[in-house]
Amino acid sequence: MRYVLCLLSFASSAVAEPMFEDHSAALPAHEYAGGWEHFVGGGIAVFDCDHDRRPDIFAAGGENPATLIRNLGGFQFEKTDIPQITGATGAYPIDIDADAYIDLFVLRVGQNMILRGGPDCQFEDATAHYQLPDDNRWSTAFTAWWEDNTRPVFAIGNYVDRDDPDGPFEACDDNAILRPLGAGYVETLLSPGFCPLSILTAYDARDQLALRLSNDRHYYISGGAEQMWDTKARRFLGPADGWPTVSLWGMGIALRDVTGDGLDDVMLTSMGDQLLQIAQPDGGYQAAPYAIGTYAQRPHVGDDGRPSTGWHAEFGDINNDGRADLFIAKGNVDQMPGMATQDPNNLLRQEPDGSFTEVSDAAGVASVTRSRGAALADFDGDGRLDLIVSNRRAPLEIYRNVTPDTGNWLSLTLRQSGGNRDAIGAIVTVTTDTHHQRVQRTIGGGHAGGQLGPLHFGLGEAQSADVHVRWPDGEITQHSARAGGVTTISRDH
Repeated sequence: MRYVLCLLSFASSAVAEPMFEDHSAALPAHEYAGGWEHFVGGGIAVFDCDHDRRPDIFAAGGENPATLIRNLGGFQFEKTDIPQITGATGAYPIDIDADAYIDLFVLRVGQNMILRGGPDCQFEDATAHYQLPDDNRWSTAFTAWWEDNTRPVFAIGNYVDRDDPDGPFEACDDNAILRPLGAGYVETLLSPGFCPLSILTAYDARDQLALRLSNDRHYYISGGAEQMWDTKARRFLGPADGWPTVSLWGMGIALRDVTGDGLDDVMLTSMGDQLLQIAQPDGGYQAAPYAIGTYAQRPHVGDDGRPSTGWHAEFGDINNDGRADLFIAKGNVDQMPGMATQDPNNLLRQEPDGSFTEVSDAAGVASVTRSRGAALADFDGDGRLDLIVSNRRAPLEIYRNVTPDTGNWLSLTLRQSGGNRDAIGAIVTVTTDTHHQRVQRTIGGGHAGGQLGPLHFGLGEAQSADVHVRWPDGEITQHSARAGGVTTISRDH
């Protein structure tokens, strides 16, 4: 009841009905495919690689080559040459060397890679330069944070140990943390590992920077659970820390303050129930009530009544009403008989009372292909979040948001001097007369892919907003921003 009352205090009555147009035919041909090592993965990285303020796309291919897709504007796209990469499960954009050109950390079955970005969407293989471990692990999750303002720390989630002769069940590999040393990186193992398919470093309900790992019990079977690792104390949290023991088929993580109370709640995708954990004032988490409408455990169209399989999850304000909506990519692992095979994606619109309503079918995005990665991003610069979805053994899909009568909007870019140029670890709060929104600047989460671009906020009827930034070093600055367009907030320190 606490979170409902909080939401009602910021409620407004306007609710625009989301509508999308399918523009998938505009994308170059690409499919994520492969055997059992590519049942998972299929991530998408979205970022601006040529400084034209239009988000571009990197799509993992599995056994097929990965593809870089350049956004030409007007929902026109073209394939761009990059080093040929096979075995990729996903990728995350990150400016490792703070040169203003976005790099890519590419997850693979086999040695992971770093592609160093350059002018005009040119990339070079910098894996050897950064001395990434030359191993044969099956990497499926990634996150990064800065422990100082020089170079980032990487955390890599590794799935099943393919070299374990007693596997694959109960053969989850160790995870790894890579810290800068000299020109390269040095690895330390993070154990035990329980087969993560998503990891995210962010401030938790205690307001401490922590590494969350969402793990797949299909392979750890027993003795494992979701994990939270304190980056300062460098230890796993337990019940005594307010961290509940939860076991699920963890596949994706999304973070957002959906209740408006200033604490970030967490969405965890899985087989069957999708679990929304509501942050509590005492620093712990509680499962959201079933009535909130986010569990999305079965297909919402068609006659396949078997449980759904959730993958990428992402919050975003689809109709710019000031309330975060939720997209969940769905799809059978391959042909698991106990799970739905016609498994439509979810688009859950947040209502003024804080509940969520399924609108995917009416909006035109209820695809029943085997979806994996996804991204909500404004591909045409009109202030409405569009949608791209990666599918297993099926082409990419992209949908243009044409929702009529949307609210006003604001996009924010953070800039600072030093190695953490994009201010990863900052917390942005946007306040109007009717809404209070909080977003953390993170790298990680989702399922095998993420974004690095402006932070998008719907404003409803408001023409401007107050912006509160808590920078990574804790400094707080206050700003005002007008609706419409991208506002850049910069600081030197």
